[in-house]
Amino acid sequence: MRRLLTAAVLGLALLGTAQAAIDTYEFATEAERQRYRNLVQELRCPKCQNQNIADSDAPIAMDLRAQIFRMLEEGQSNQQIIDYLVSRYGDFVLYKPPVTARTLLLWYGPAGLLIGGFALLGVILLRRRGKSGGVANGLSADEQQRLATLLSQRPANQPPVDKKD
Repeated sequence: MRRLLTAAVLGLALLGTAQAAIDTYEFATEAERQRYRNLVQELRCPKCQNQNIADSDAPIAMDLRAQIFRMLEEGQSNQQIIDYLVSRYGDFVLYKPPVTARTLLLWYGPAGLLIGGFALLGVILLRRRGKSGGVANGLSADEQQRLATLLSQRPANQPPVDKKD
């Protein structure tokens, strides 16, 4: 009896994953099927953000797959379908948005931040190098003379002072 109950619970748990929607569309030619596959793989799901329309199980992705199939059946070109989806959902549905005034930051922002980071690092290193090249440890000439006098007077059994500070 216990095994039967365990099998029933396991079967119900697996039933949820077995209900994933599978689109079955009938295409007139194999070329049309390939166009459909290419389109749904190169367009991003508006809800999932990191999945294309083909891999997403979101309701909007299912609707978009049906819309793309309908538009292919109407004889629209790939560019017309892409233009329709971009006009409706914006450049976000494209994995490679075009370089326009609105997307310049998206395309060149990371490179700009990297260059700016290296420039800031260079400035910091030059300032540190400039400070250490001047008066030793920030001491005036009188202070350096006094320090030299004190160091020369130390007892012979005392180890030398480390000057790395």
